[in-house]
Amino acid sequence: MKLVVAIIKPFKLDDVRDALTHQGISGLTITEVKGYGRQKGHTEIYRGAEYAVNFLPKIRVEVAVNDEHAHRIASAIQTAAKTGQIGDGKIFIMPLDHALRIRTGETDSDAL
Repeated sequence: MKLVVAIIKPFKLDDVRDALTHQGISGLTITEVKGYGRQKGHTEIYRGAEYAVNFLPKIRVEVAVNDEHAHRIASAIQTAAKTGQIGDGKIFIMPLDHALRIRTGETDSDAL
């Protein structure tokens, strides 16, 4: 099993969710996060004063999948989240050792 983690721009969340639904993904977890990469934040003007915004709002999307689906899911996320601009985000694919569905006690692939 694999855990696919994507950090994306907030306005691309609906596109990513639709793409994952189209790929047969029935569940995912999202978290509102802040961070920066190469863009190093930006400046904003508020009431005439300029402020540095070092951490930009992002969305972290997590999806647990079977090994054979991980790259297809990552590709779907990439296609849906891509704007071509700096700060589009990153996708990480990590091994997932064990999964357990709390309600039924199913484990590993059955729990997904």
